[in-house]
Amino acid sequence: MFSGLGSALHARRRAALLLAVLAAVLAAFFGGTVDSKLTNGLSDYDDPGGANVTARRIIQQATGVDAQQGYAVLVRTDAALDPKAPPPAPVSAAVALLRGRPETEQVVDYATNPALISRDGHSTVVLGTVAPMREKDTVDAEKALQQAIADNPDLKGRAWLGGSTPGHVQVASVSNEDLAKAESLALPFILILLVLVFRGVVAALVPLVGAIVTLLLTLAGLRVATEFMDVSTGALNLAFALGLGLAVDFGLLIVSRYREELAVHGPGRQAVARTVATAGRTVFFSSLTVAAALAAITVFPHPYLRSMGLAGVITVVSAALFALLGLPALLALLGRRVNSLAPRRWQRDSTAREEAGDRWHRIASGVMRRPVVVAVAATAVLLLVAAPVAGLKFTGADPSTLPASTSAGKVSRALTSDFDKPPAAPLQIVLDTPGGTELASYAQRIGRVPGVESVGTPFRLDARHWEVDAVLRGAPLGTTAKDAAAKVQDVPAPVPARYTGVSADFLAQKASIAAKVPLAAGVLALITLVLLFAFSGSVILPFKALLMNTLSTGAALGFLVWVFQDGNLGFTAQNGIEATTPVLVFALAFGLSTDYNVFLLGRIKEGRGAGLDDREAVAEGLARTGPIVTSAAALFCLAVGALALSRLVFVQELGLGTAFAVLVDATVVRALLVPSLMALLGSVNWWAPGPLRRLHTRLRLDRMEPPETEPATSPAEETQTRGPAVSTT
Repeated sequence: MFSGLGSALHARRRAALLLAVLAAVLAAFFGGTVDSKLTNGLSDYDDPGGANVTARRIIQQATGVDAQQGYAVLVRTDAALDPKAPPPAPVSAAVALLRGRPETEQVVDYATNPALISRDGHSTVVLGTVAPMREKDTVDAEKALQQAIADNPDLKGRAWLGGSTPGHVQVASVSNEDLAKAESLALPFILILLVLVFRGVVAALVPLVGAIVTLLLTLAGLRVATEFMDVSTGALNLAFALGLGLAVDFGLLIVSRYREELAVHGPGRQAVARTVATAGRTVFFSSLTVAAALAAITVFPHPYLRSMGLAGVITVVSAALFALLGLPALLALLGRRVNSLAPRRWQRDSTAREEAGDRWHRIASGVMRRPVVVAVAATAVLLLVAAPVAGLKFTGADPSTLPASTSAGKVSRALTSDFDKPPAAPLQIVLDTPGGTELASYAQRIGRVPGVESVGTPFRLDARHWEVDAVLRGAPLGTTAKDAAAKVQDVPAPVPARYTGVSADFLAQKASIAAKVPLAAGVLALITLVLLFAFSGSVILPFKALLMNTLSTGAALGFLVWVFQDGNLGFTAQNGIEATTPVLVFALAFGLSTDYNVFLLGRIKEGRGAGLDDREAVAEGLARTGPIVTSAAALFCLAVGALALSRLVFVQELGLGTAFAVLVDATVVRALLVPSLMALLGSVNWWAPGPLRRLHTRLRLDRMEPPETEPATSPAEETQTRGPAVSTT
């Protein structure tokens, strides 16, 4: 199957390349507008079917106010503020500014709430509640308000715009700015590393061409998705990092294999056909496993997680399409020119390649001489790194995550540090009852809950609903407020009750994610088992892969807790890990771990097919893939790890957690755990029950395997056969 595809692409290489160029150009035009179609509100983190969403909708219909939106203008004055005196010009200007906005429903200042004056008396905050707004309207409103503050002499340099609405607009802006900066910084290093790995400029540029095409196709795919669903702006972070990393990974695998075949068979159909039959088949199954891991995220109902899962699947498919269709055609056209622009010394010198292969062969052989000791030691190390997961806590995302250089970040920090009782969205309790006579005693019981600062008088929302508001102590996403919100929900209500507000919404989000984790894990495990069985024909190897992937992803999550929650490696300690991050890191790490496992298993399977015994096949497979996987992991860590340069903590968590998972998998797991377990099980690794083996044959999955190869040779012998051609394996 794959051999035939390679032959067809060689025969029609120019047509295939023209189609790839046309697809990239069309994708660039269509996908270039995707940024303006993305969403970035608190509702992205909600379960649309949650009771908190229903409560918020009832409040919105009754009052016309969107509880997830709002403005907060921080004003600094020269003279101390007096609630009994007329407000100074800057405060009056801020009040007039918010009242002049068409979406503003109500404005509150210190004249009606003296707690809005800071401890030193020189700062105040003016609050504005707003009606529901579309995503584009929030962006336009934030821009207009910032411009109005800059143009008003009473406000310029004295007032800063914050609150939920500007905060989430600025989160998207900071995210996009940081993404562009991070990838621009990472790209030169990736190019330098590619040149060193491939020992030639042309070969190094080929994977970057694939990265560009992959990103363009991904943007177009996301643009199509925005026509049918809300797609969060966070999807761009994942798409760019994952697209660059996977395109380089797949390109590295295929170009390296093509150069091997080129050295043996010369340019022509056979080299391309064998490359697609071997490396192409590996890329096909690798992409399926990574896409399956990311597709499992879509079982979560939250728009943010669904967006990330969808973006991941689109990115993987785009990378695989170019690697399987565009890249072989490009290599067929280049032929021996793929080795062009390489220093002659590099072309003649094969010592580095020989040493790399020999080194990995020695590592595998040494590990397999003491498989029990190595397996136990490697597992112990991974469990030790994963241990901090036992103390994992969760938190949410709000304007406090923004850097102080943004106006919303400055306002959030000032409210926390400068005010005795910073304004906070209350816990809103919506009760289903036409009459409120029974609610007074309920409100009193809520007031006695630890962490509840005050409780308002119950009031009617509409003919069927009443509301009780409770002000919680501390920041809405702080431990005190979250614990208090949970205890309030445990207080028996006389009628059906729903809870909303920042603290309650976070608790609902966490509970909804926890409820879907078993389903997502089951889907991920089942698909991984099926795909690895289809690839290997074994039932043992898939289960072993699940075990190793769980260990490596657990280590990545433990590392996240140690770095961000505990505050190590120079990072500030957080209240917890952002609730969606463990889901994303687990799916990414799991998929990429399976990806590298497929790389290695493909070569081991080839070695066995060439007549090597089990242990020698493992050693030869690691010798062939060790340099590739190491290089691929280093390049992927650069691409994804660049997200750690973001000013947003939850983006840093995603980038650093995924990069660490890749690093662990390419070293401890691939170099130690895989060969030791392969040696312990021997031929049992490839066992499958008779019915399943017959099913594997009946489905013609064995026909998808590469043709028989010549007996494998050592790296040194292979060099004598091939001559001085440049190679990286």
